[in-house]
Amino acid sequence: MSRSAPSNGWQLHPQLADDTHPVAHFPLCELRLMDDTHHPWLILVPRVPGATELIDLDTAQQAELMHEITLVSHAMKRTFKPHKLNVAALGNLVPQLHVHVIARFQDDIAWPKPVWGMATAEPYTPEALVSRIEQLRAVLAP
Repeated sequence: MSRSAPSNGWQLHPQLADDTHPVAHFPLCELRLMDDTHHPWLILVPRVPGATELIDLDTAQQAELMHEITLVSHAMKRTFKPHKLNVAALGNLVPQLHVHVIARFQDDIAWPKPVWGMATAEPYTPEALVSRIEQLRAVLAP
């Protein structure tokens, strides 16, 4: 998958490019779908060169990120009706700032533990991937 390179020099980290698929382009972030059918899992990646922490964003960017997290969270809640939404910016393995929004269910493979390291990712089939991205784009459309 190719990495984006906007005029400001930002590039998507290679691990995120390998593990995710593009869904939408917001004012601040790229919205990407984690390639794991175990969980409805979206990732917001601010297009800010060198950003590794939330504090690397200026005040306006922080406000925009919160707005985009809220937009995506509402879409996930409406679409999947999860028991809980997990929203996190960890970056222990991928230093580029990115925010996970994961729909969690009491009967999911990792419940109630974190999703990381609980099971090998199960990639979407090409058909399921197209369907999931279309579903998400429809619910995110204005």
